Amino acid sequence: MKSLNKVMTGLIGITISFLIGAILIKIQGNSPLLAYKALYDYGFASWFSLSSTLNNATPLILTGMAAAIAFSSNVTNLGEPGQLIVGALIAALLGYYINLPGWLGIIVILVVSGIVGGLYGAIAGVLKKYYKMDEFITTLMLNFIADYLTLYLATYPFLDKKSYVPATHMIKREYFLPVLSGLNSSFFIAVIMIVISFFVSKYLKIGYEWRMMGYNANFSKVGGCNNENNVIWVMFYTGFLSGLAGALLILGGTQHRFMKGIGANYGWDGVMLAIVGGNGVIETSIFAVFFGFLKAGGMGMEFEISIPSEFIMVLQAIIVLLVVSTRSTISYYGNRIKAYSKTKKVVKVDE
Repeated sequence: MKSLNKVMTGLIGITISFLIGAILIKIQGNSPLLAYKALYDYGFASWFSLSSTLNNATPLILTGMAAAIAFSSNVTNLGEPGQLIVGALIAALLGYYINLPGWLGIIVILVVSGIVGGLYGAIAGVLKKYYKMDEFITTLMLNFIADYLTLYLATYPFLDKKSYVPATHMIKREYFLPVLSGLNSSFFIAVIMIVISFFVSKYLKIGYEWRMMGYNANFSKVGGCNNENNVIWVMFYTGFLSGLAGALLILGGTQHRFMKGIGANYGWDGVMLAIVGGNGVIETSIFAVFFGFLKAGGMGMEFEISIPSEFIMVLQAIIVLLVVSTRSTISYYGNRIKAYSKTKKVVKVDE
């Protein structure tokens, strides 16, 4: 029921956001109907457009789940962008230097990239456990370190001198993830991680401890949970998801090499998705597909109606604000109505 409520309040916020978007489009002198038709045509109308939506959604699913699991555990992991690009660089280097047969090489690259991303995320957990450093600050600072360190490595030690831009060598062709009628197989890896993450958070002991820590850290500590170690494990697992997202951008992307800007805004978009999805694994994944639809359809709005792609970023921000405010408003007045009903029952009993 809670999951349904999150999705329904999300739909209400999205509907209002699209109405506001229509007004903004009209102010620019364009037709909202034609604009949204282009959005639909390029994001959902055909198998090609649907596959484009799912391809765009793949890294968002992983970074969104990473942020959702962290936030639901009362851990502030804002390091998804850094963990993603660290995983991407490791994937690019392994994809060029290792010599393993096809699928075995792909599995090794994905697992190692995820682990390195997880270890990079766990640094913040270790700093919190032993030095009481706030993970809000450390994860943000680790993003800067990852950004400039990976750029340095791609520009100097591992630079492909034949490239026109600072970038690493292209990975071996046998490590390219297969494309099935336009849909990259990286999407299926993301779906597998949805199932694993849901199972871990709902049915495993460590997932239960994470959730208890999110509900009430003091209660979970009194109940026997080792909160300090759990913070490290949360940071590692969410870093693994982000690092895996980076690896999929290399193996399943279009460039197949590491270069500046490879992470785009996938890390920060994941944080937004966790907020919109109410920190639920399934709900966040659903909204990730929707954001993938916006990214794919936004190209159609630019090509067909000449509406700049930045408009989609504005629309995403409006959606986040309205979904959160709608959910908070419904929760506030819902609680007041329940309290009022209980008060009336108590008064009747006293009479």
